[in-house]
Amino acid sequence: MGSATAITNLLYRYAELMDAGKLEEVAAMFEHARVTLGGGKVIEGAAPMLEQWRAFVRIHPCGTPRTRHVITNPIVEIDEAVGRASCRSVYTVFQQTPELPLQAIASGRYHDTFERVEGIWRFATRDYSMLDYIGDLSQHLLLPVG
Repeated sequence: MGSATAITNLLYRYAELMDAGKLEEVAAMFEHARVTLGGGKVIEGAAPMLEQWRAFVRIHPCGTPRTRHVITNPIVEIDEAVGRASCRSVYTVFQQTPELPLQAIASGRYHDTFERVEGIWRFATRDYSMLDYIGDLSQHLLLPVG
């Protein structure tokens, strides 16, 4: 598998795990990452990420957030020689619950960097602060944003 595919697969695996409600597994993807949240707060590692998601993400009785994170337009730039890469992408979150018809509830941008360690690409940084459009988040988040 080429580097560009491995990197975009990390984006898509993140979405898959988040939509499945597997917060521990998705947090593990950020074990070695520095993450910027809204308001400029920076956290590092899996445990703080898991704490954030448990505080913010509503898990429904089915065990999932009842969302579909769609990540598009990845622009990947790779420096193979040093094992570093960056990616800018767009995300849209759709949700449907018994109380909420299917709709887009949020959209924004991810700016990520990646590092290759022992031949494996992993997240190095993520900027979560670029939430551009906010819809009805009442069935998705436990705390207000925006």
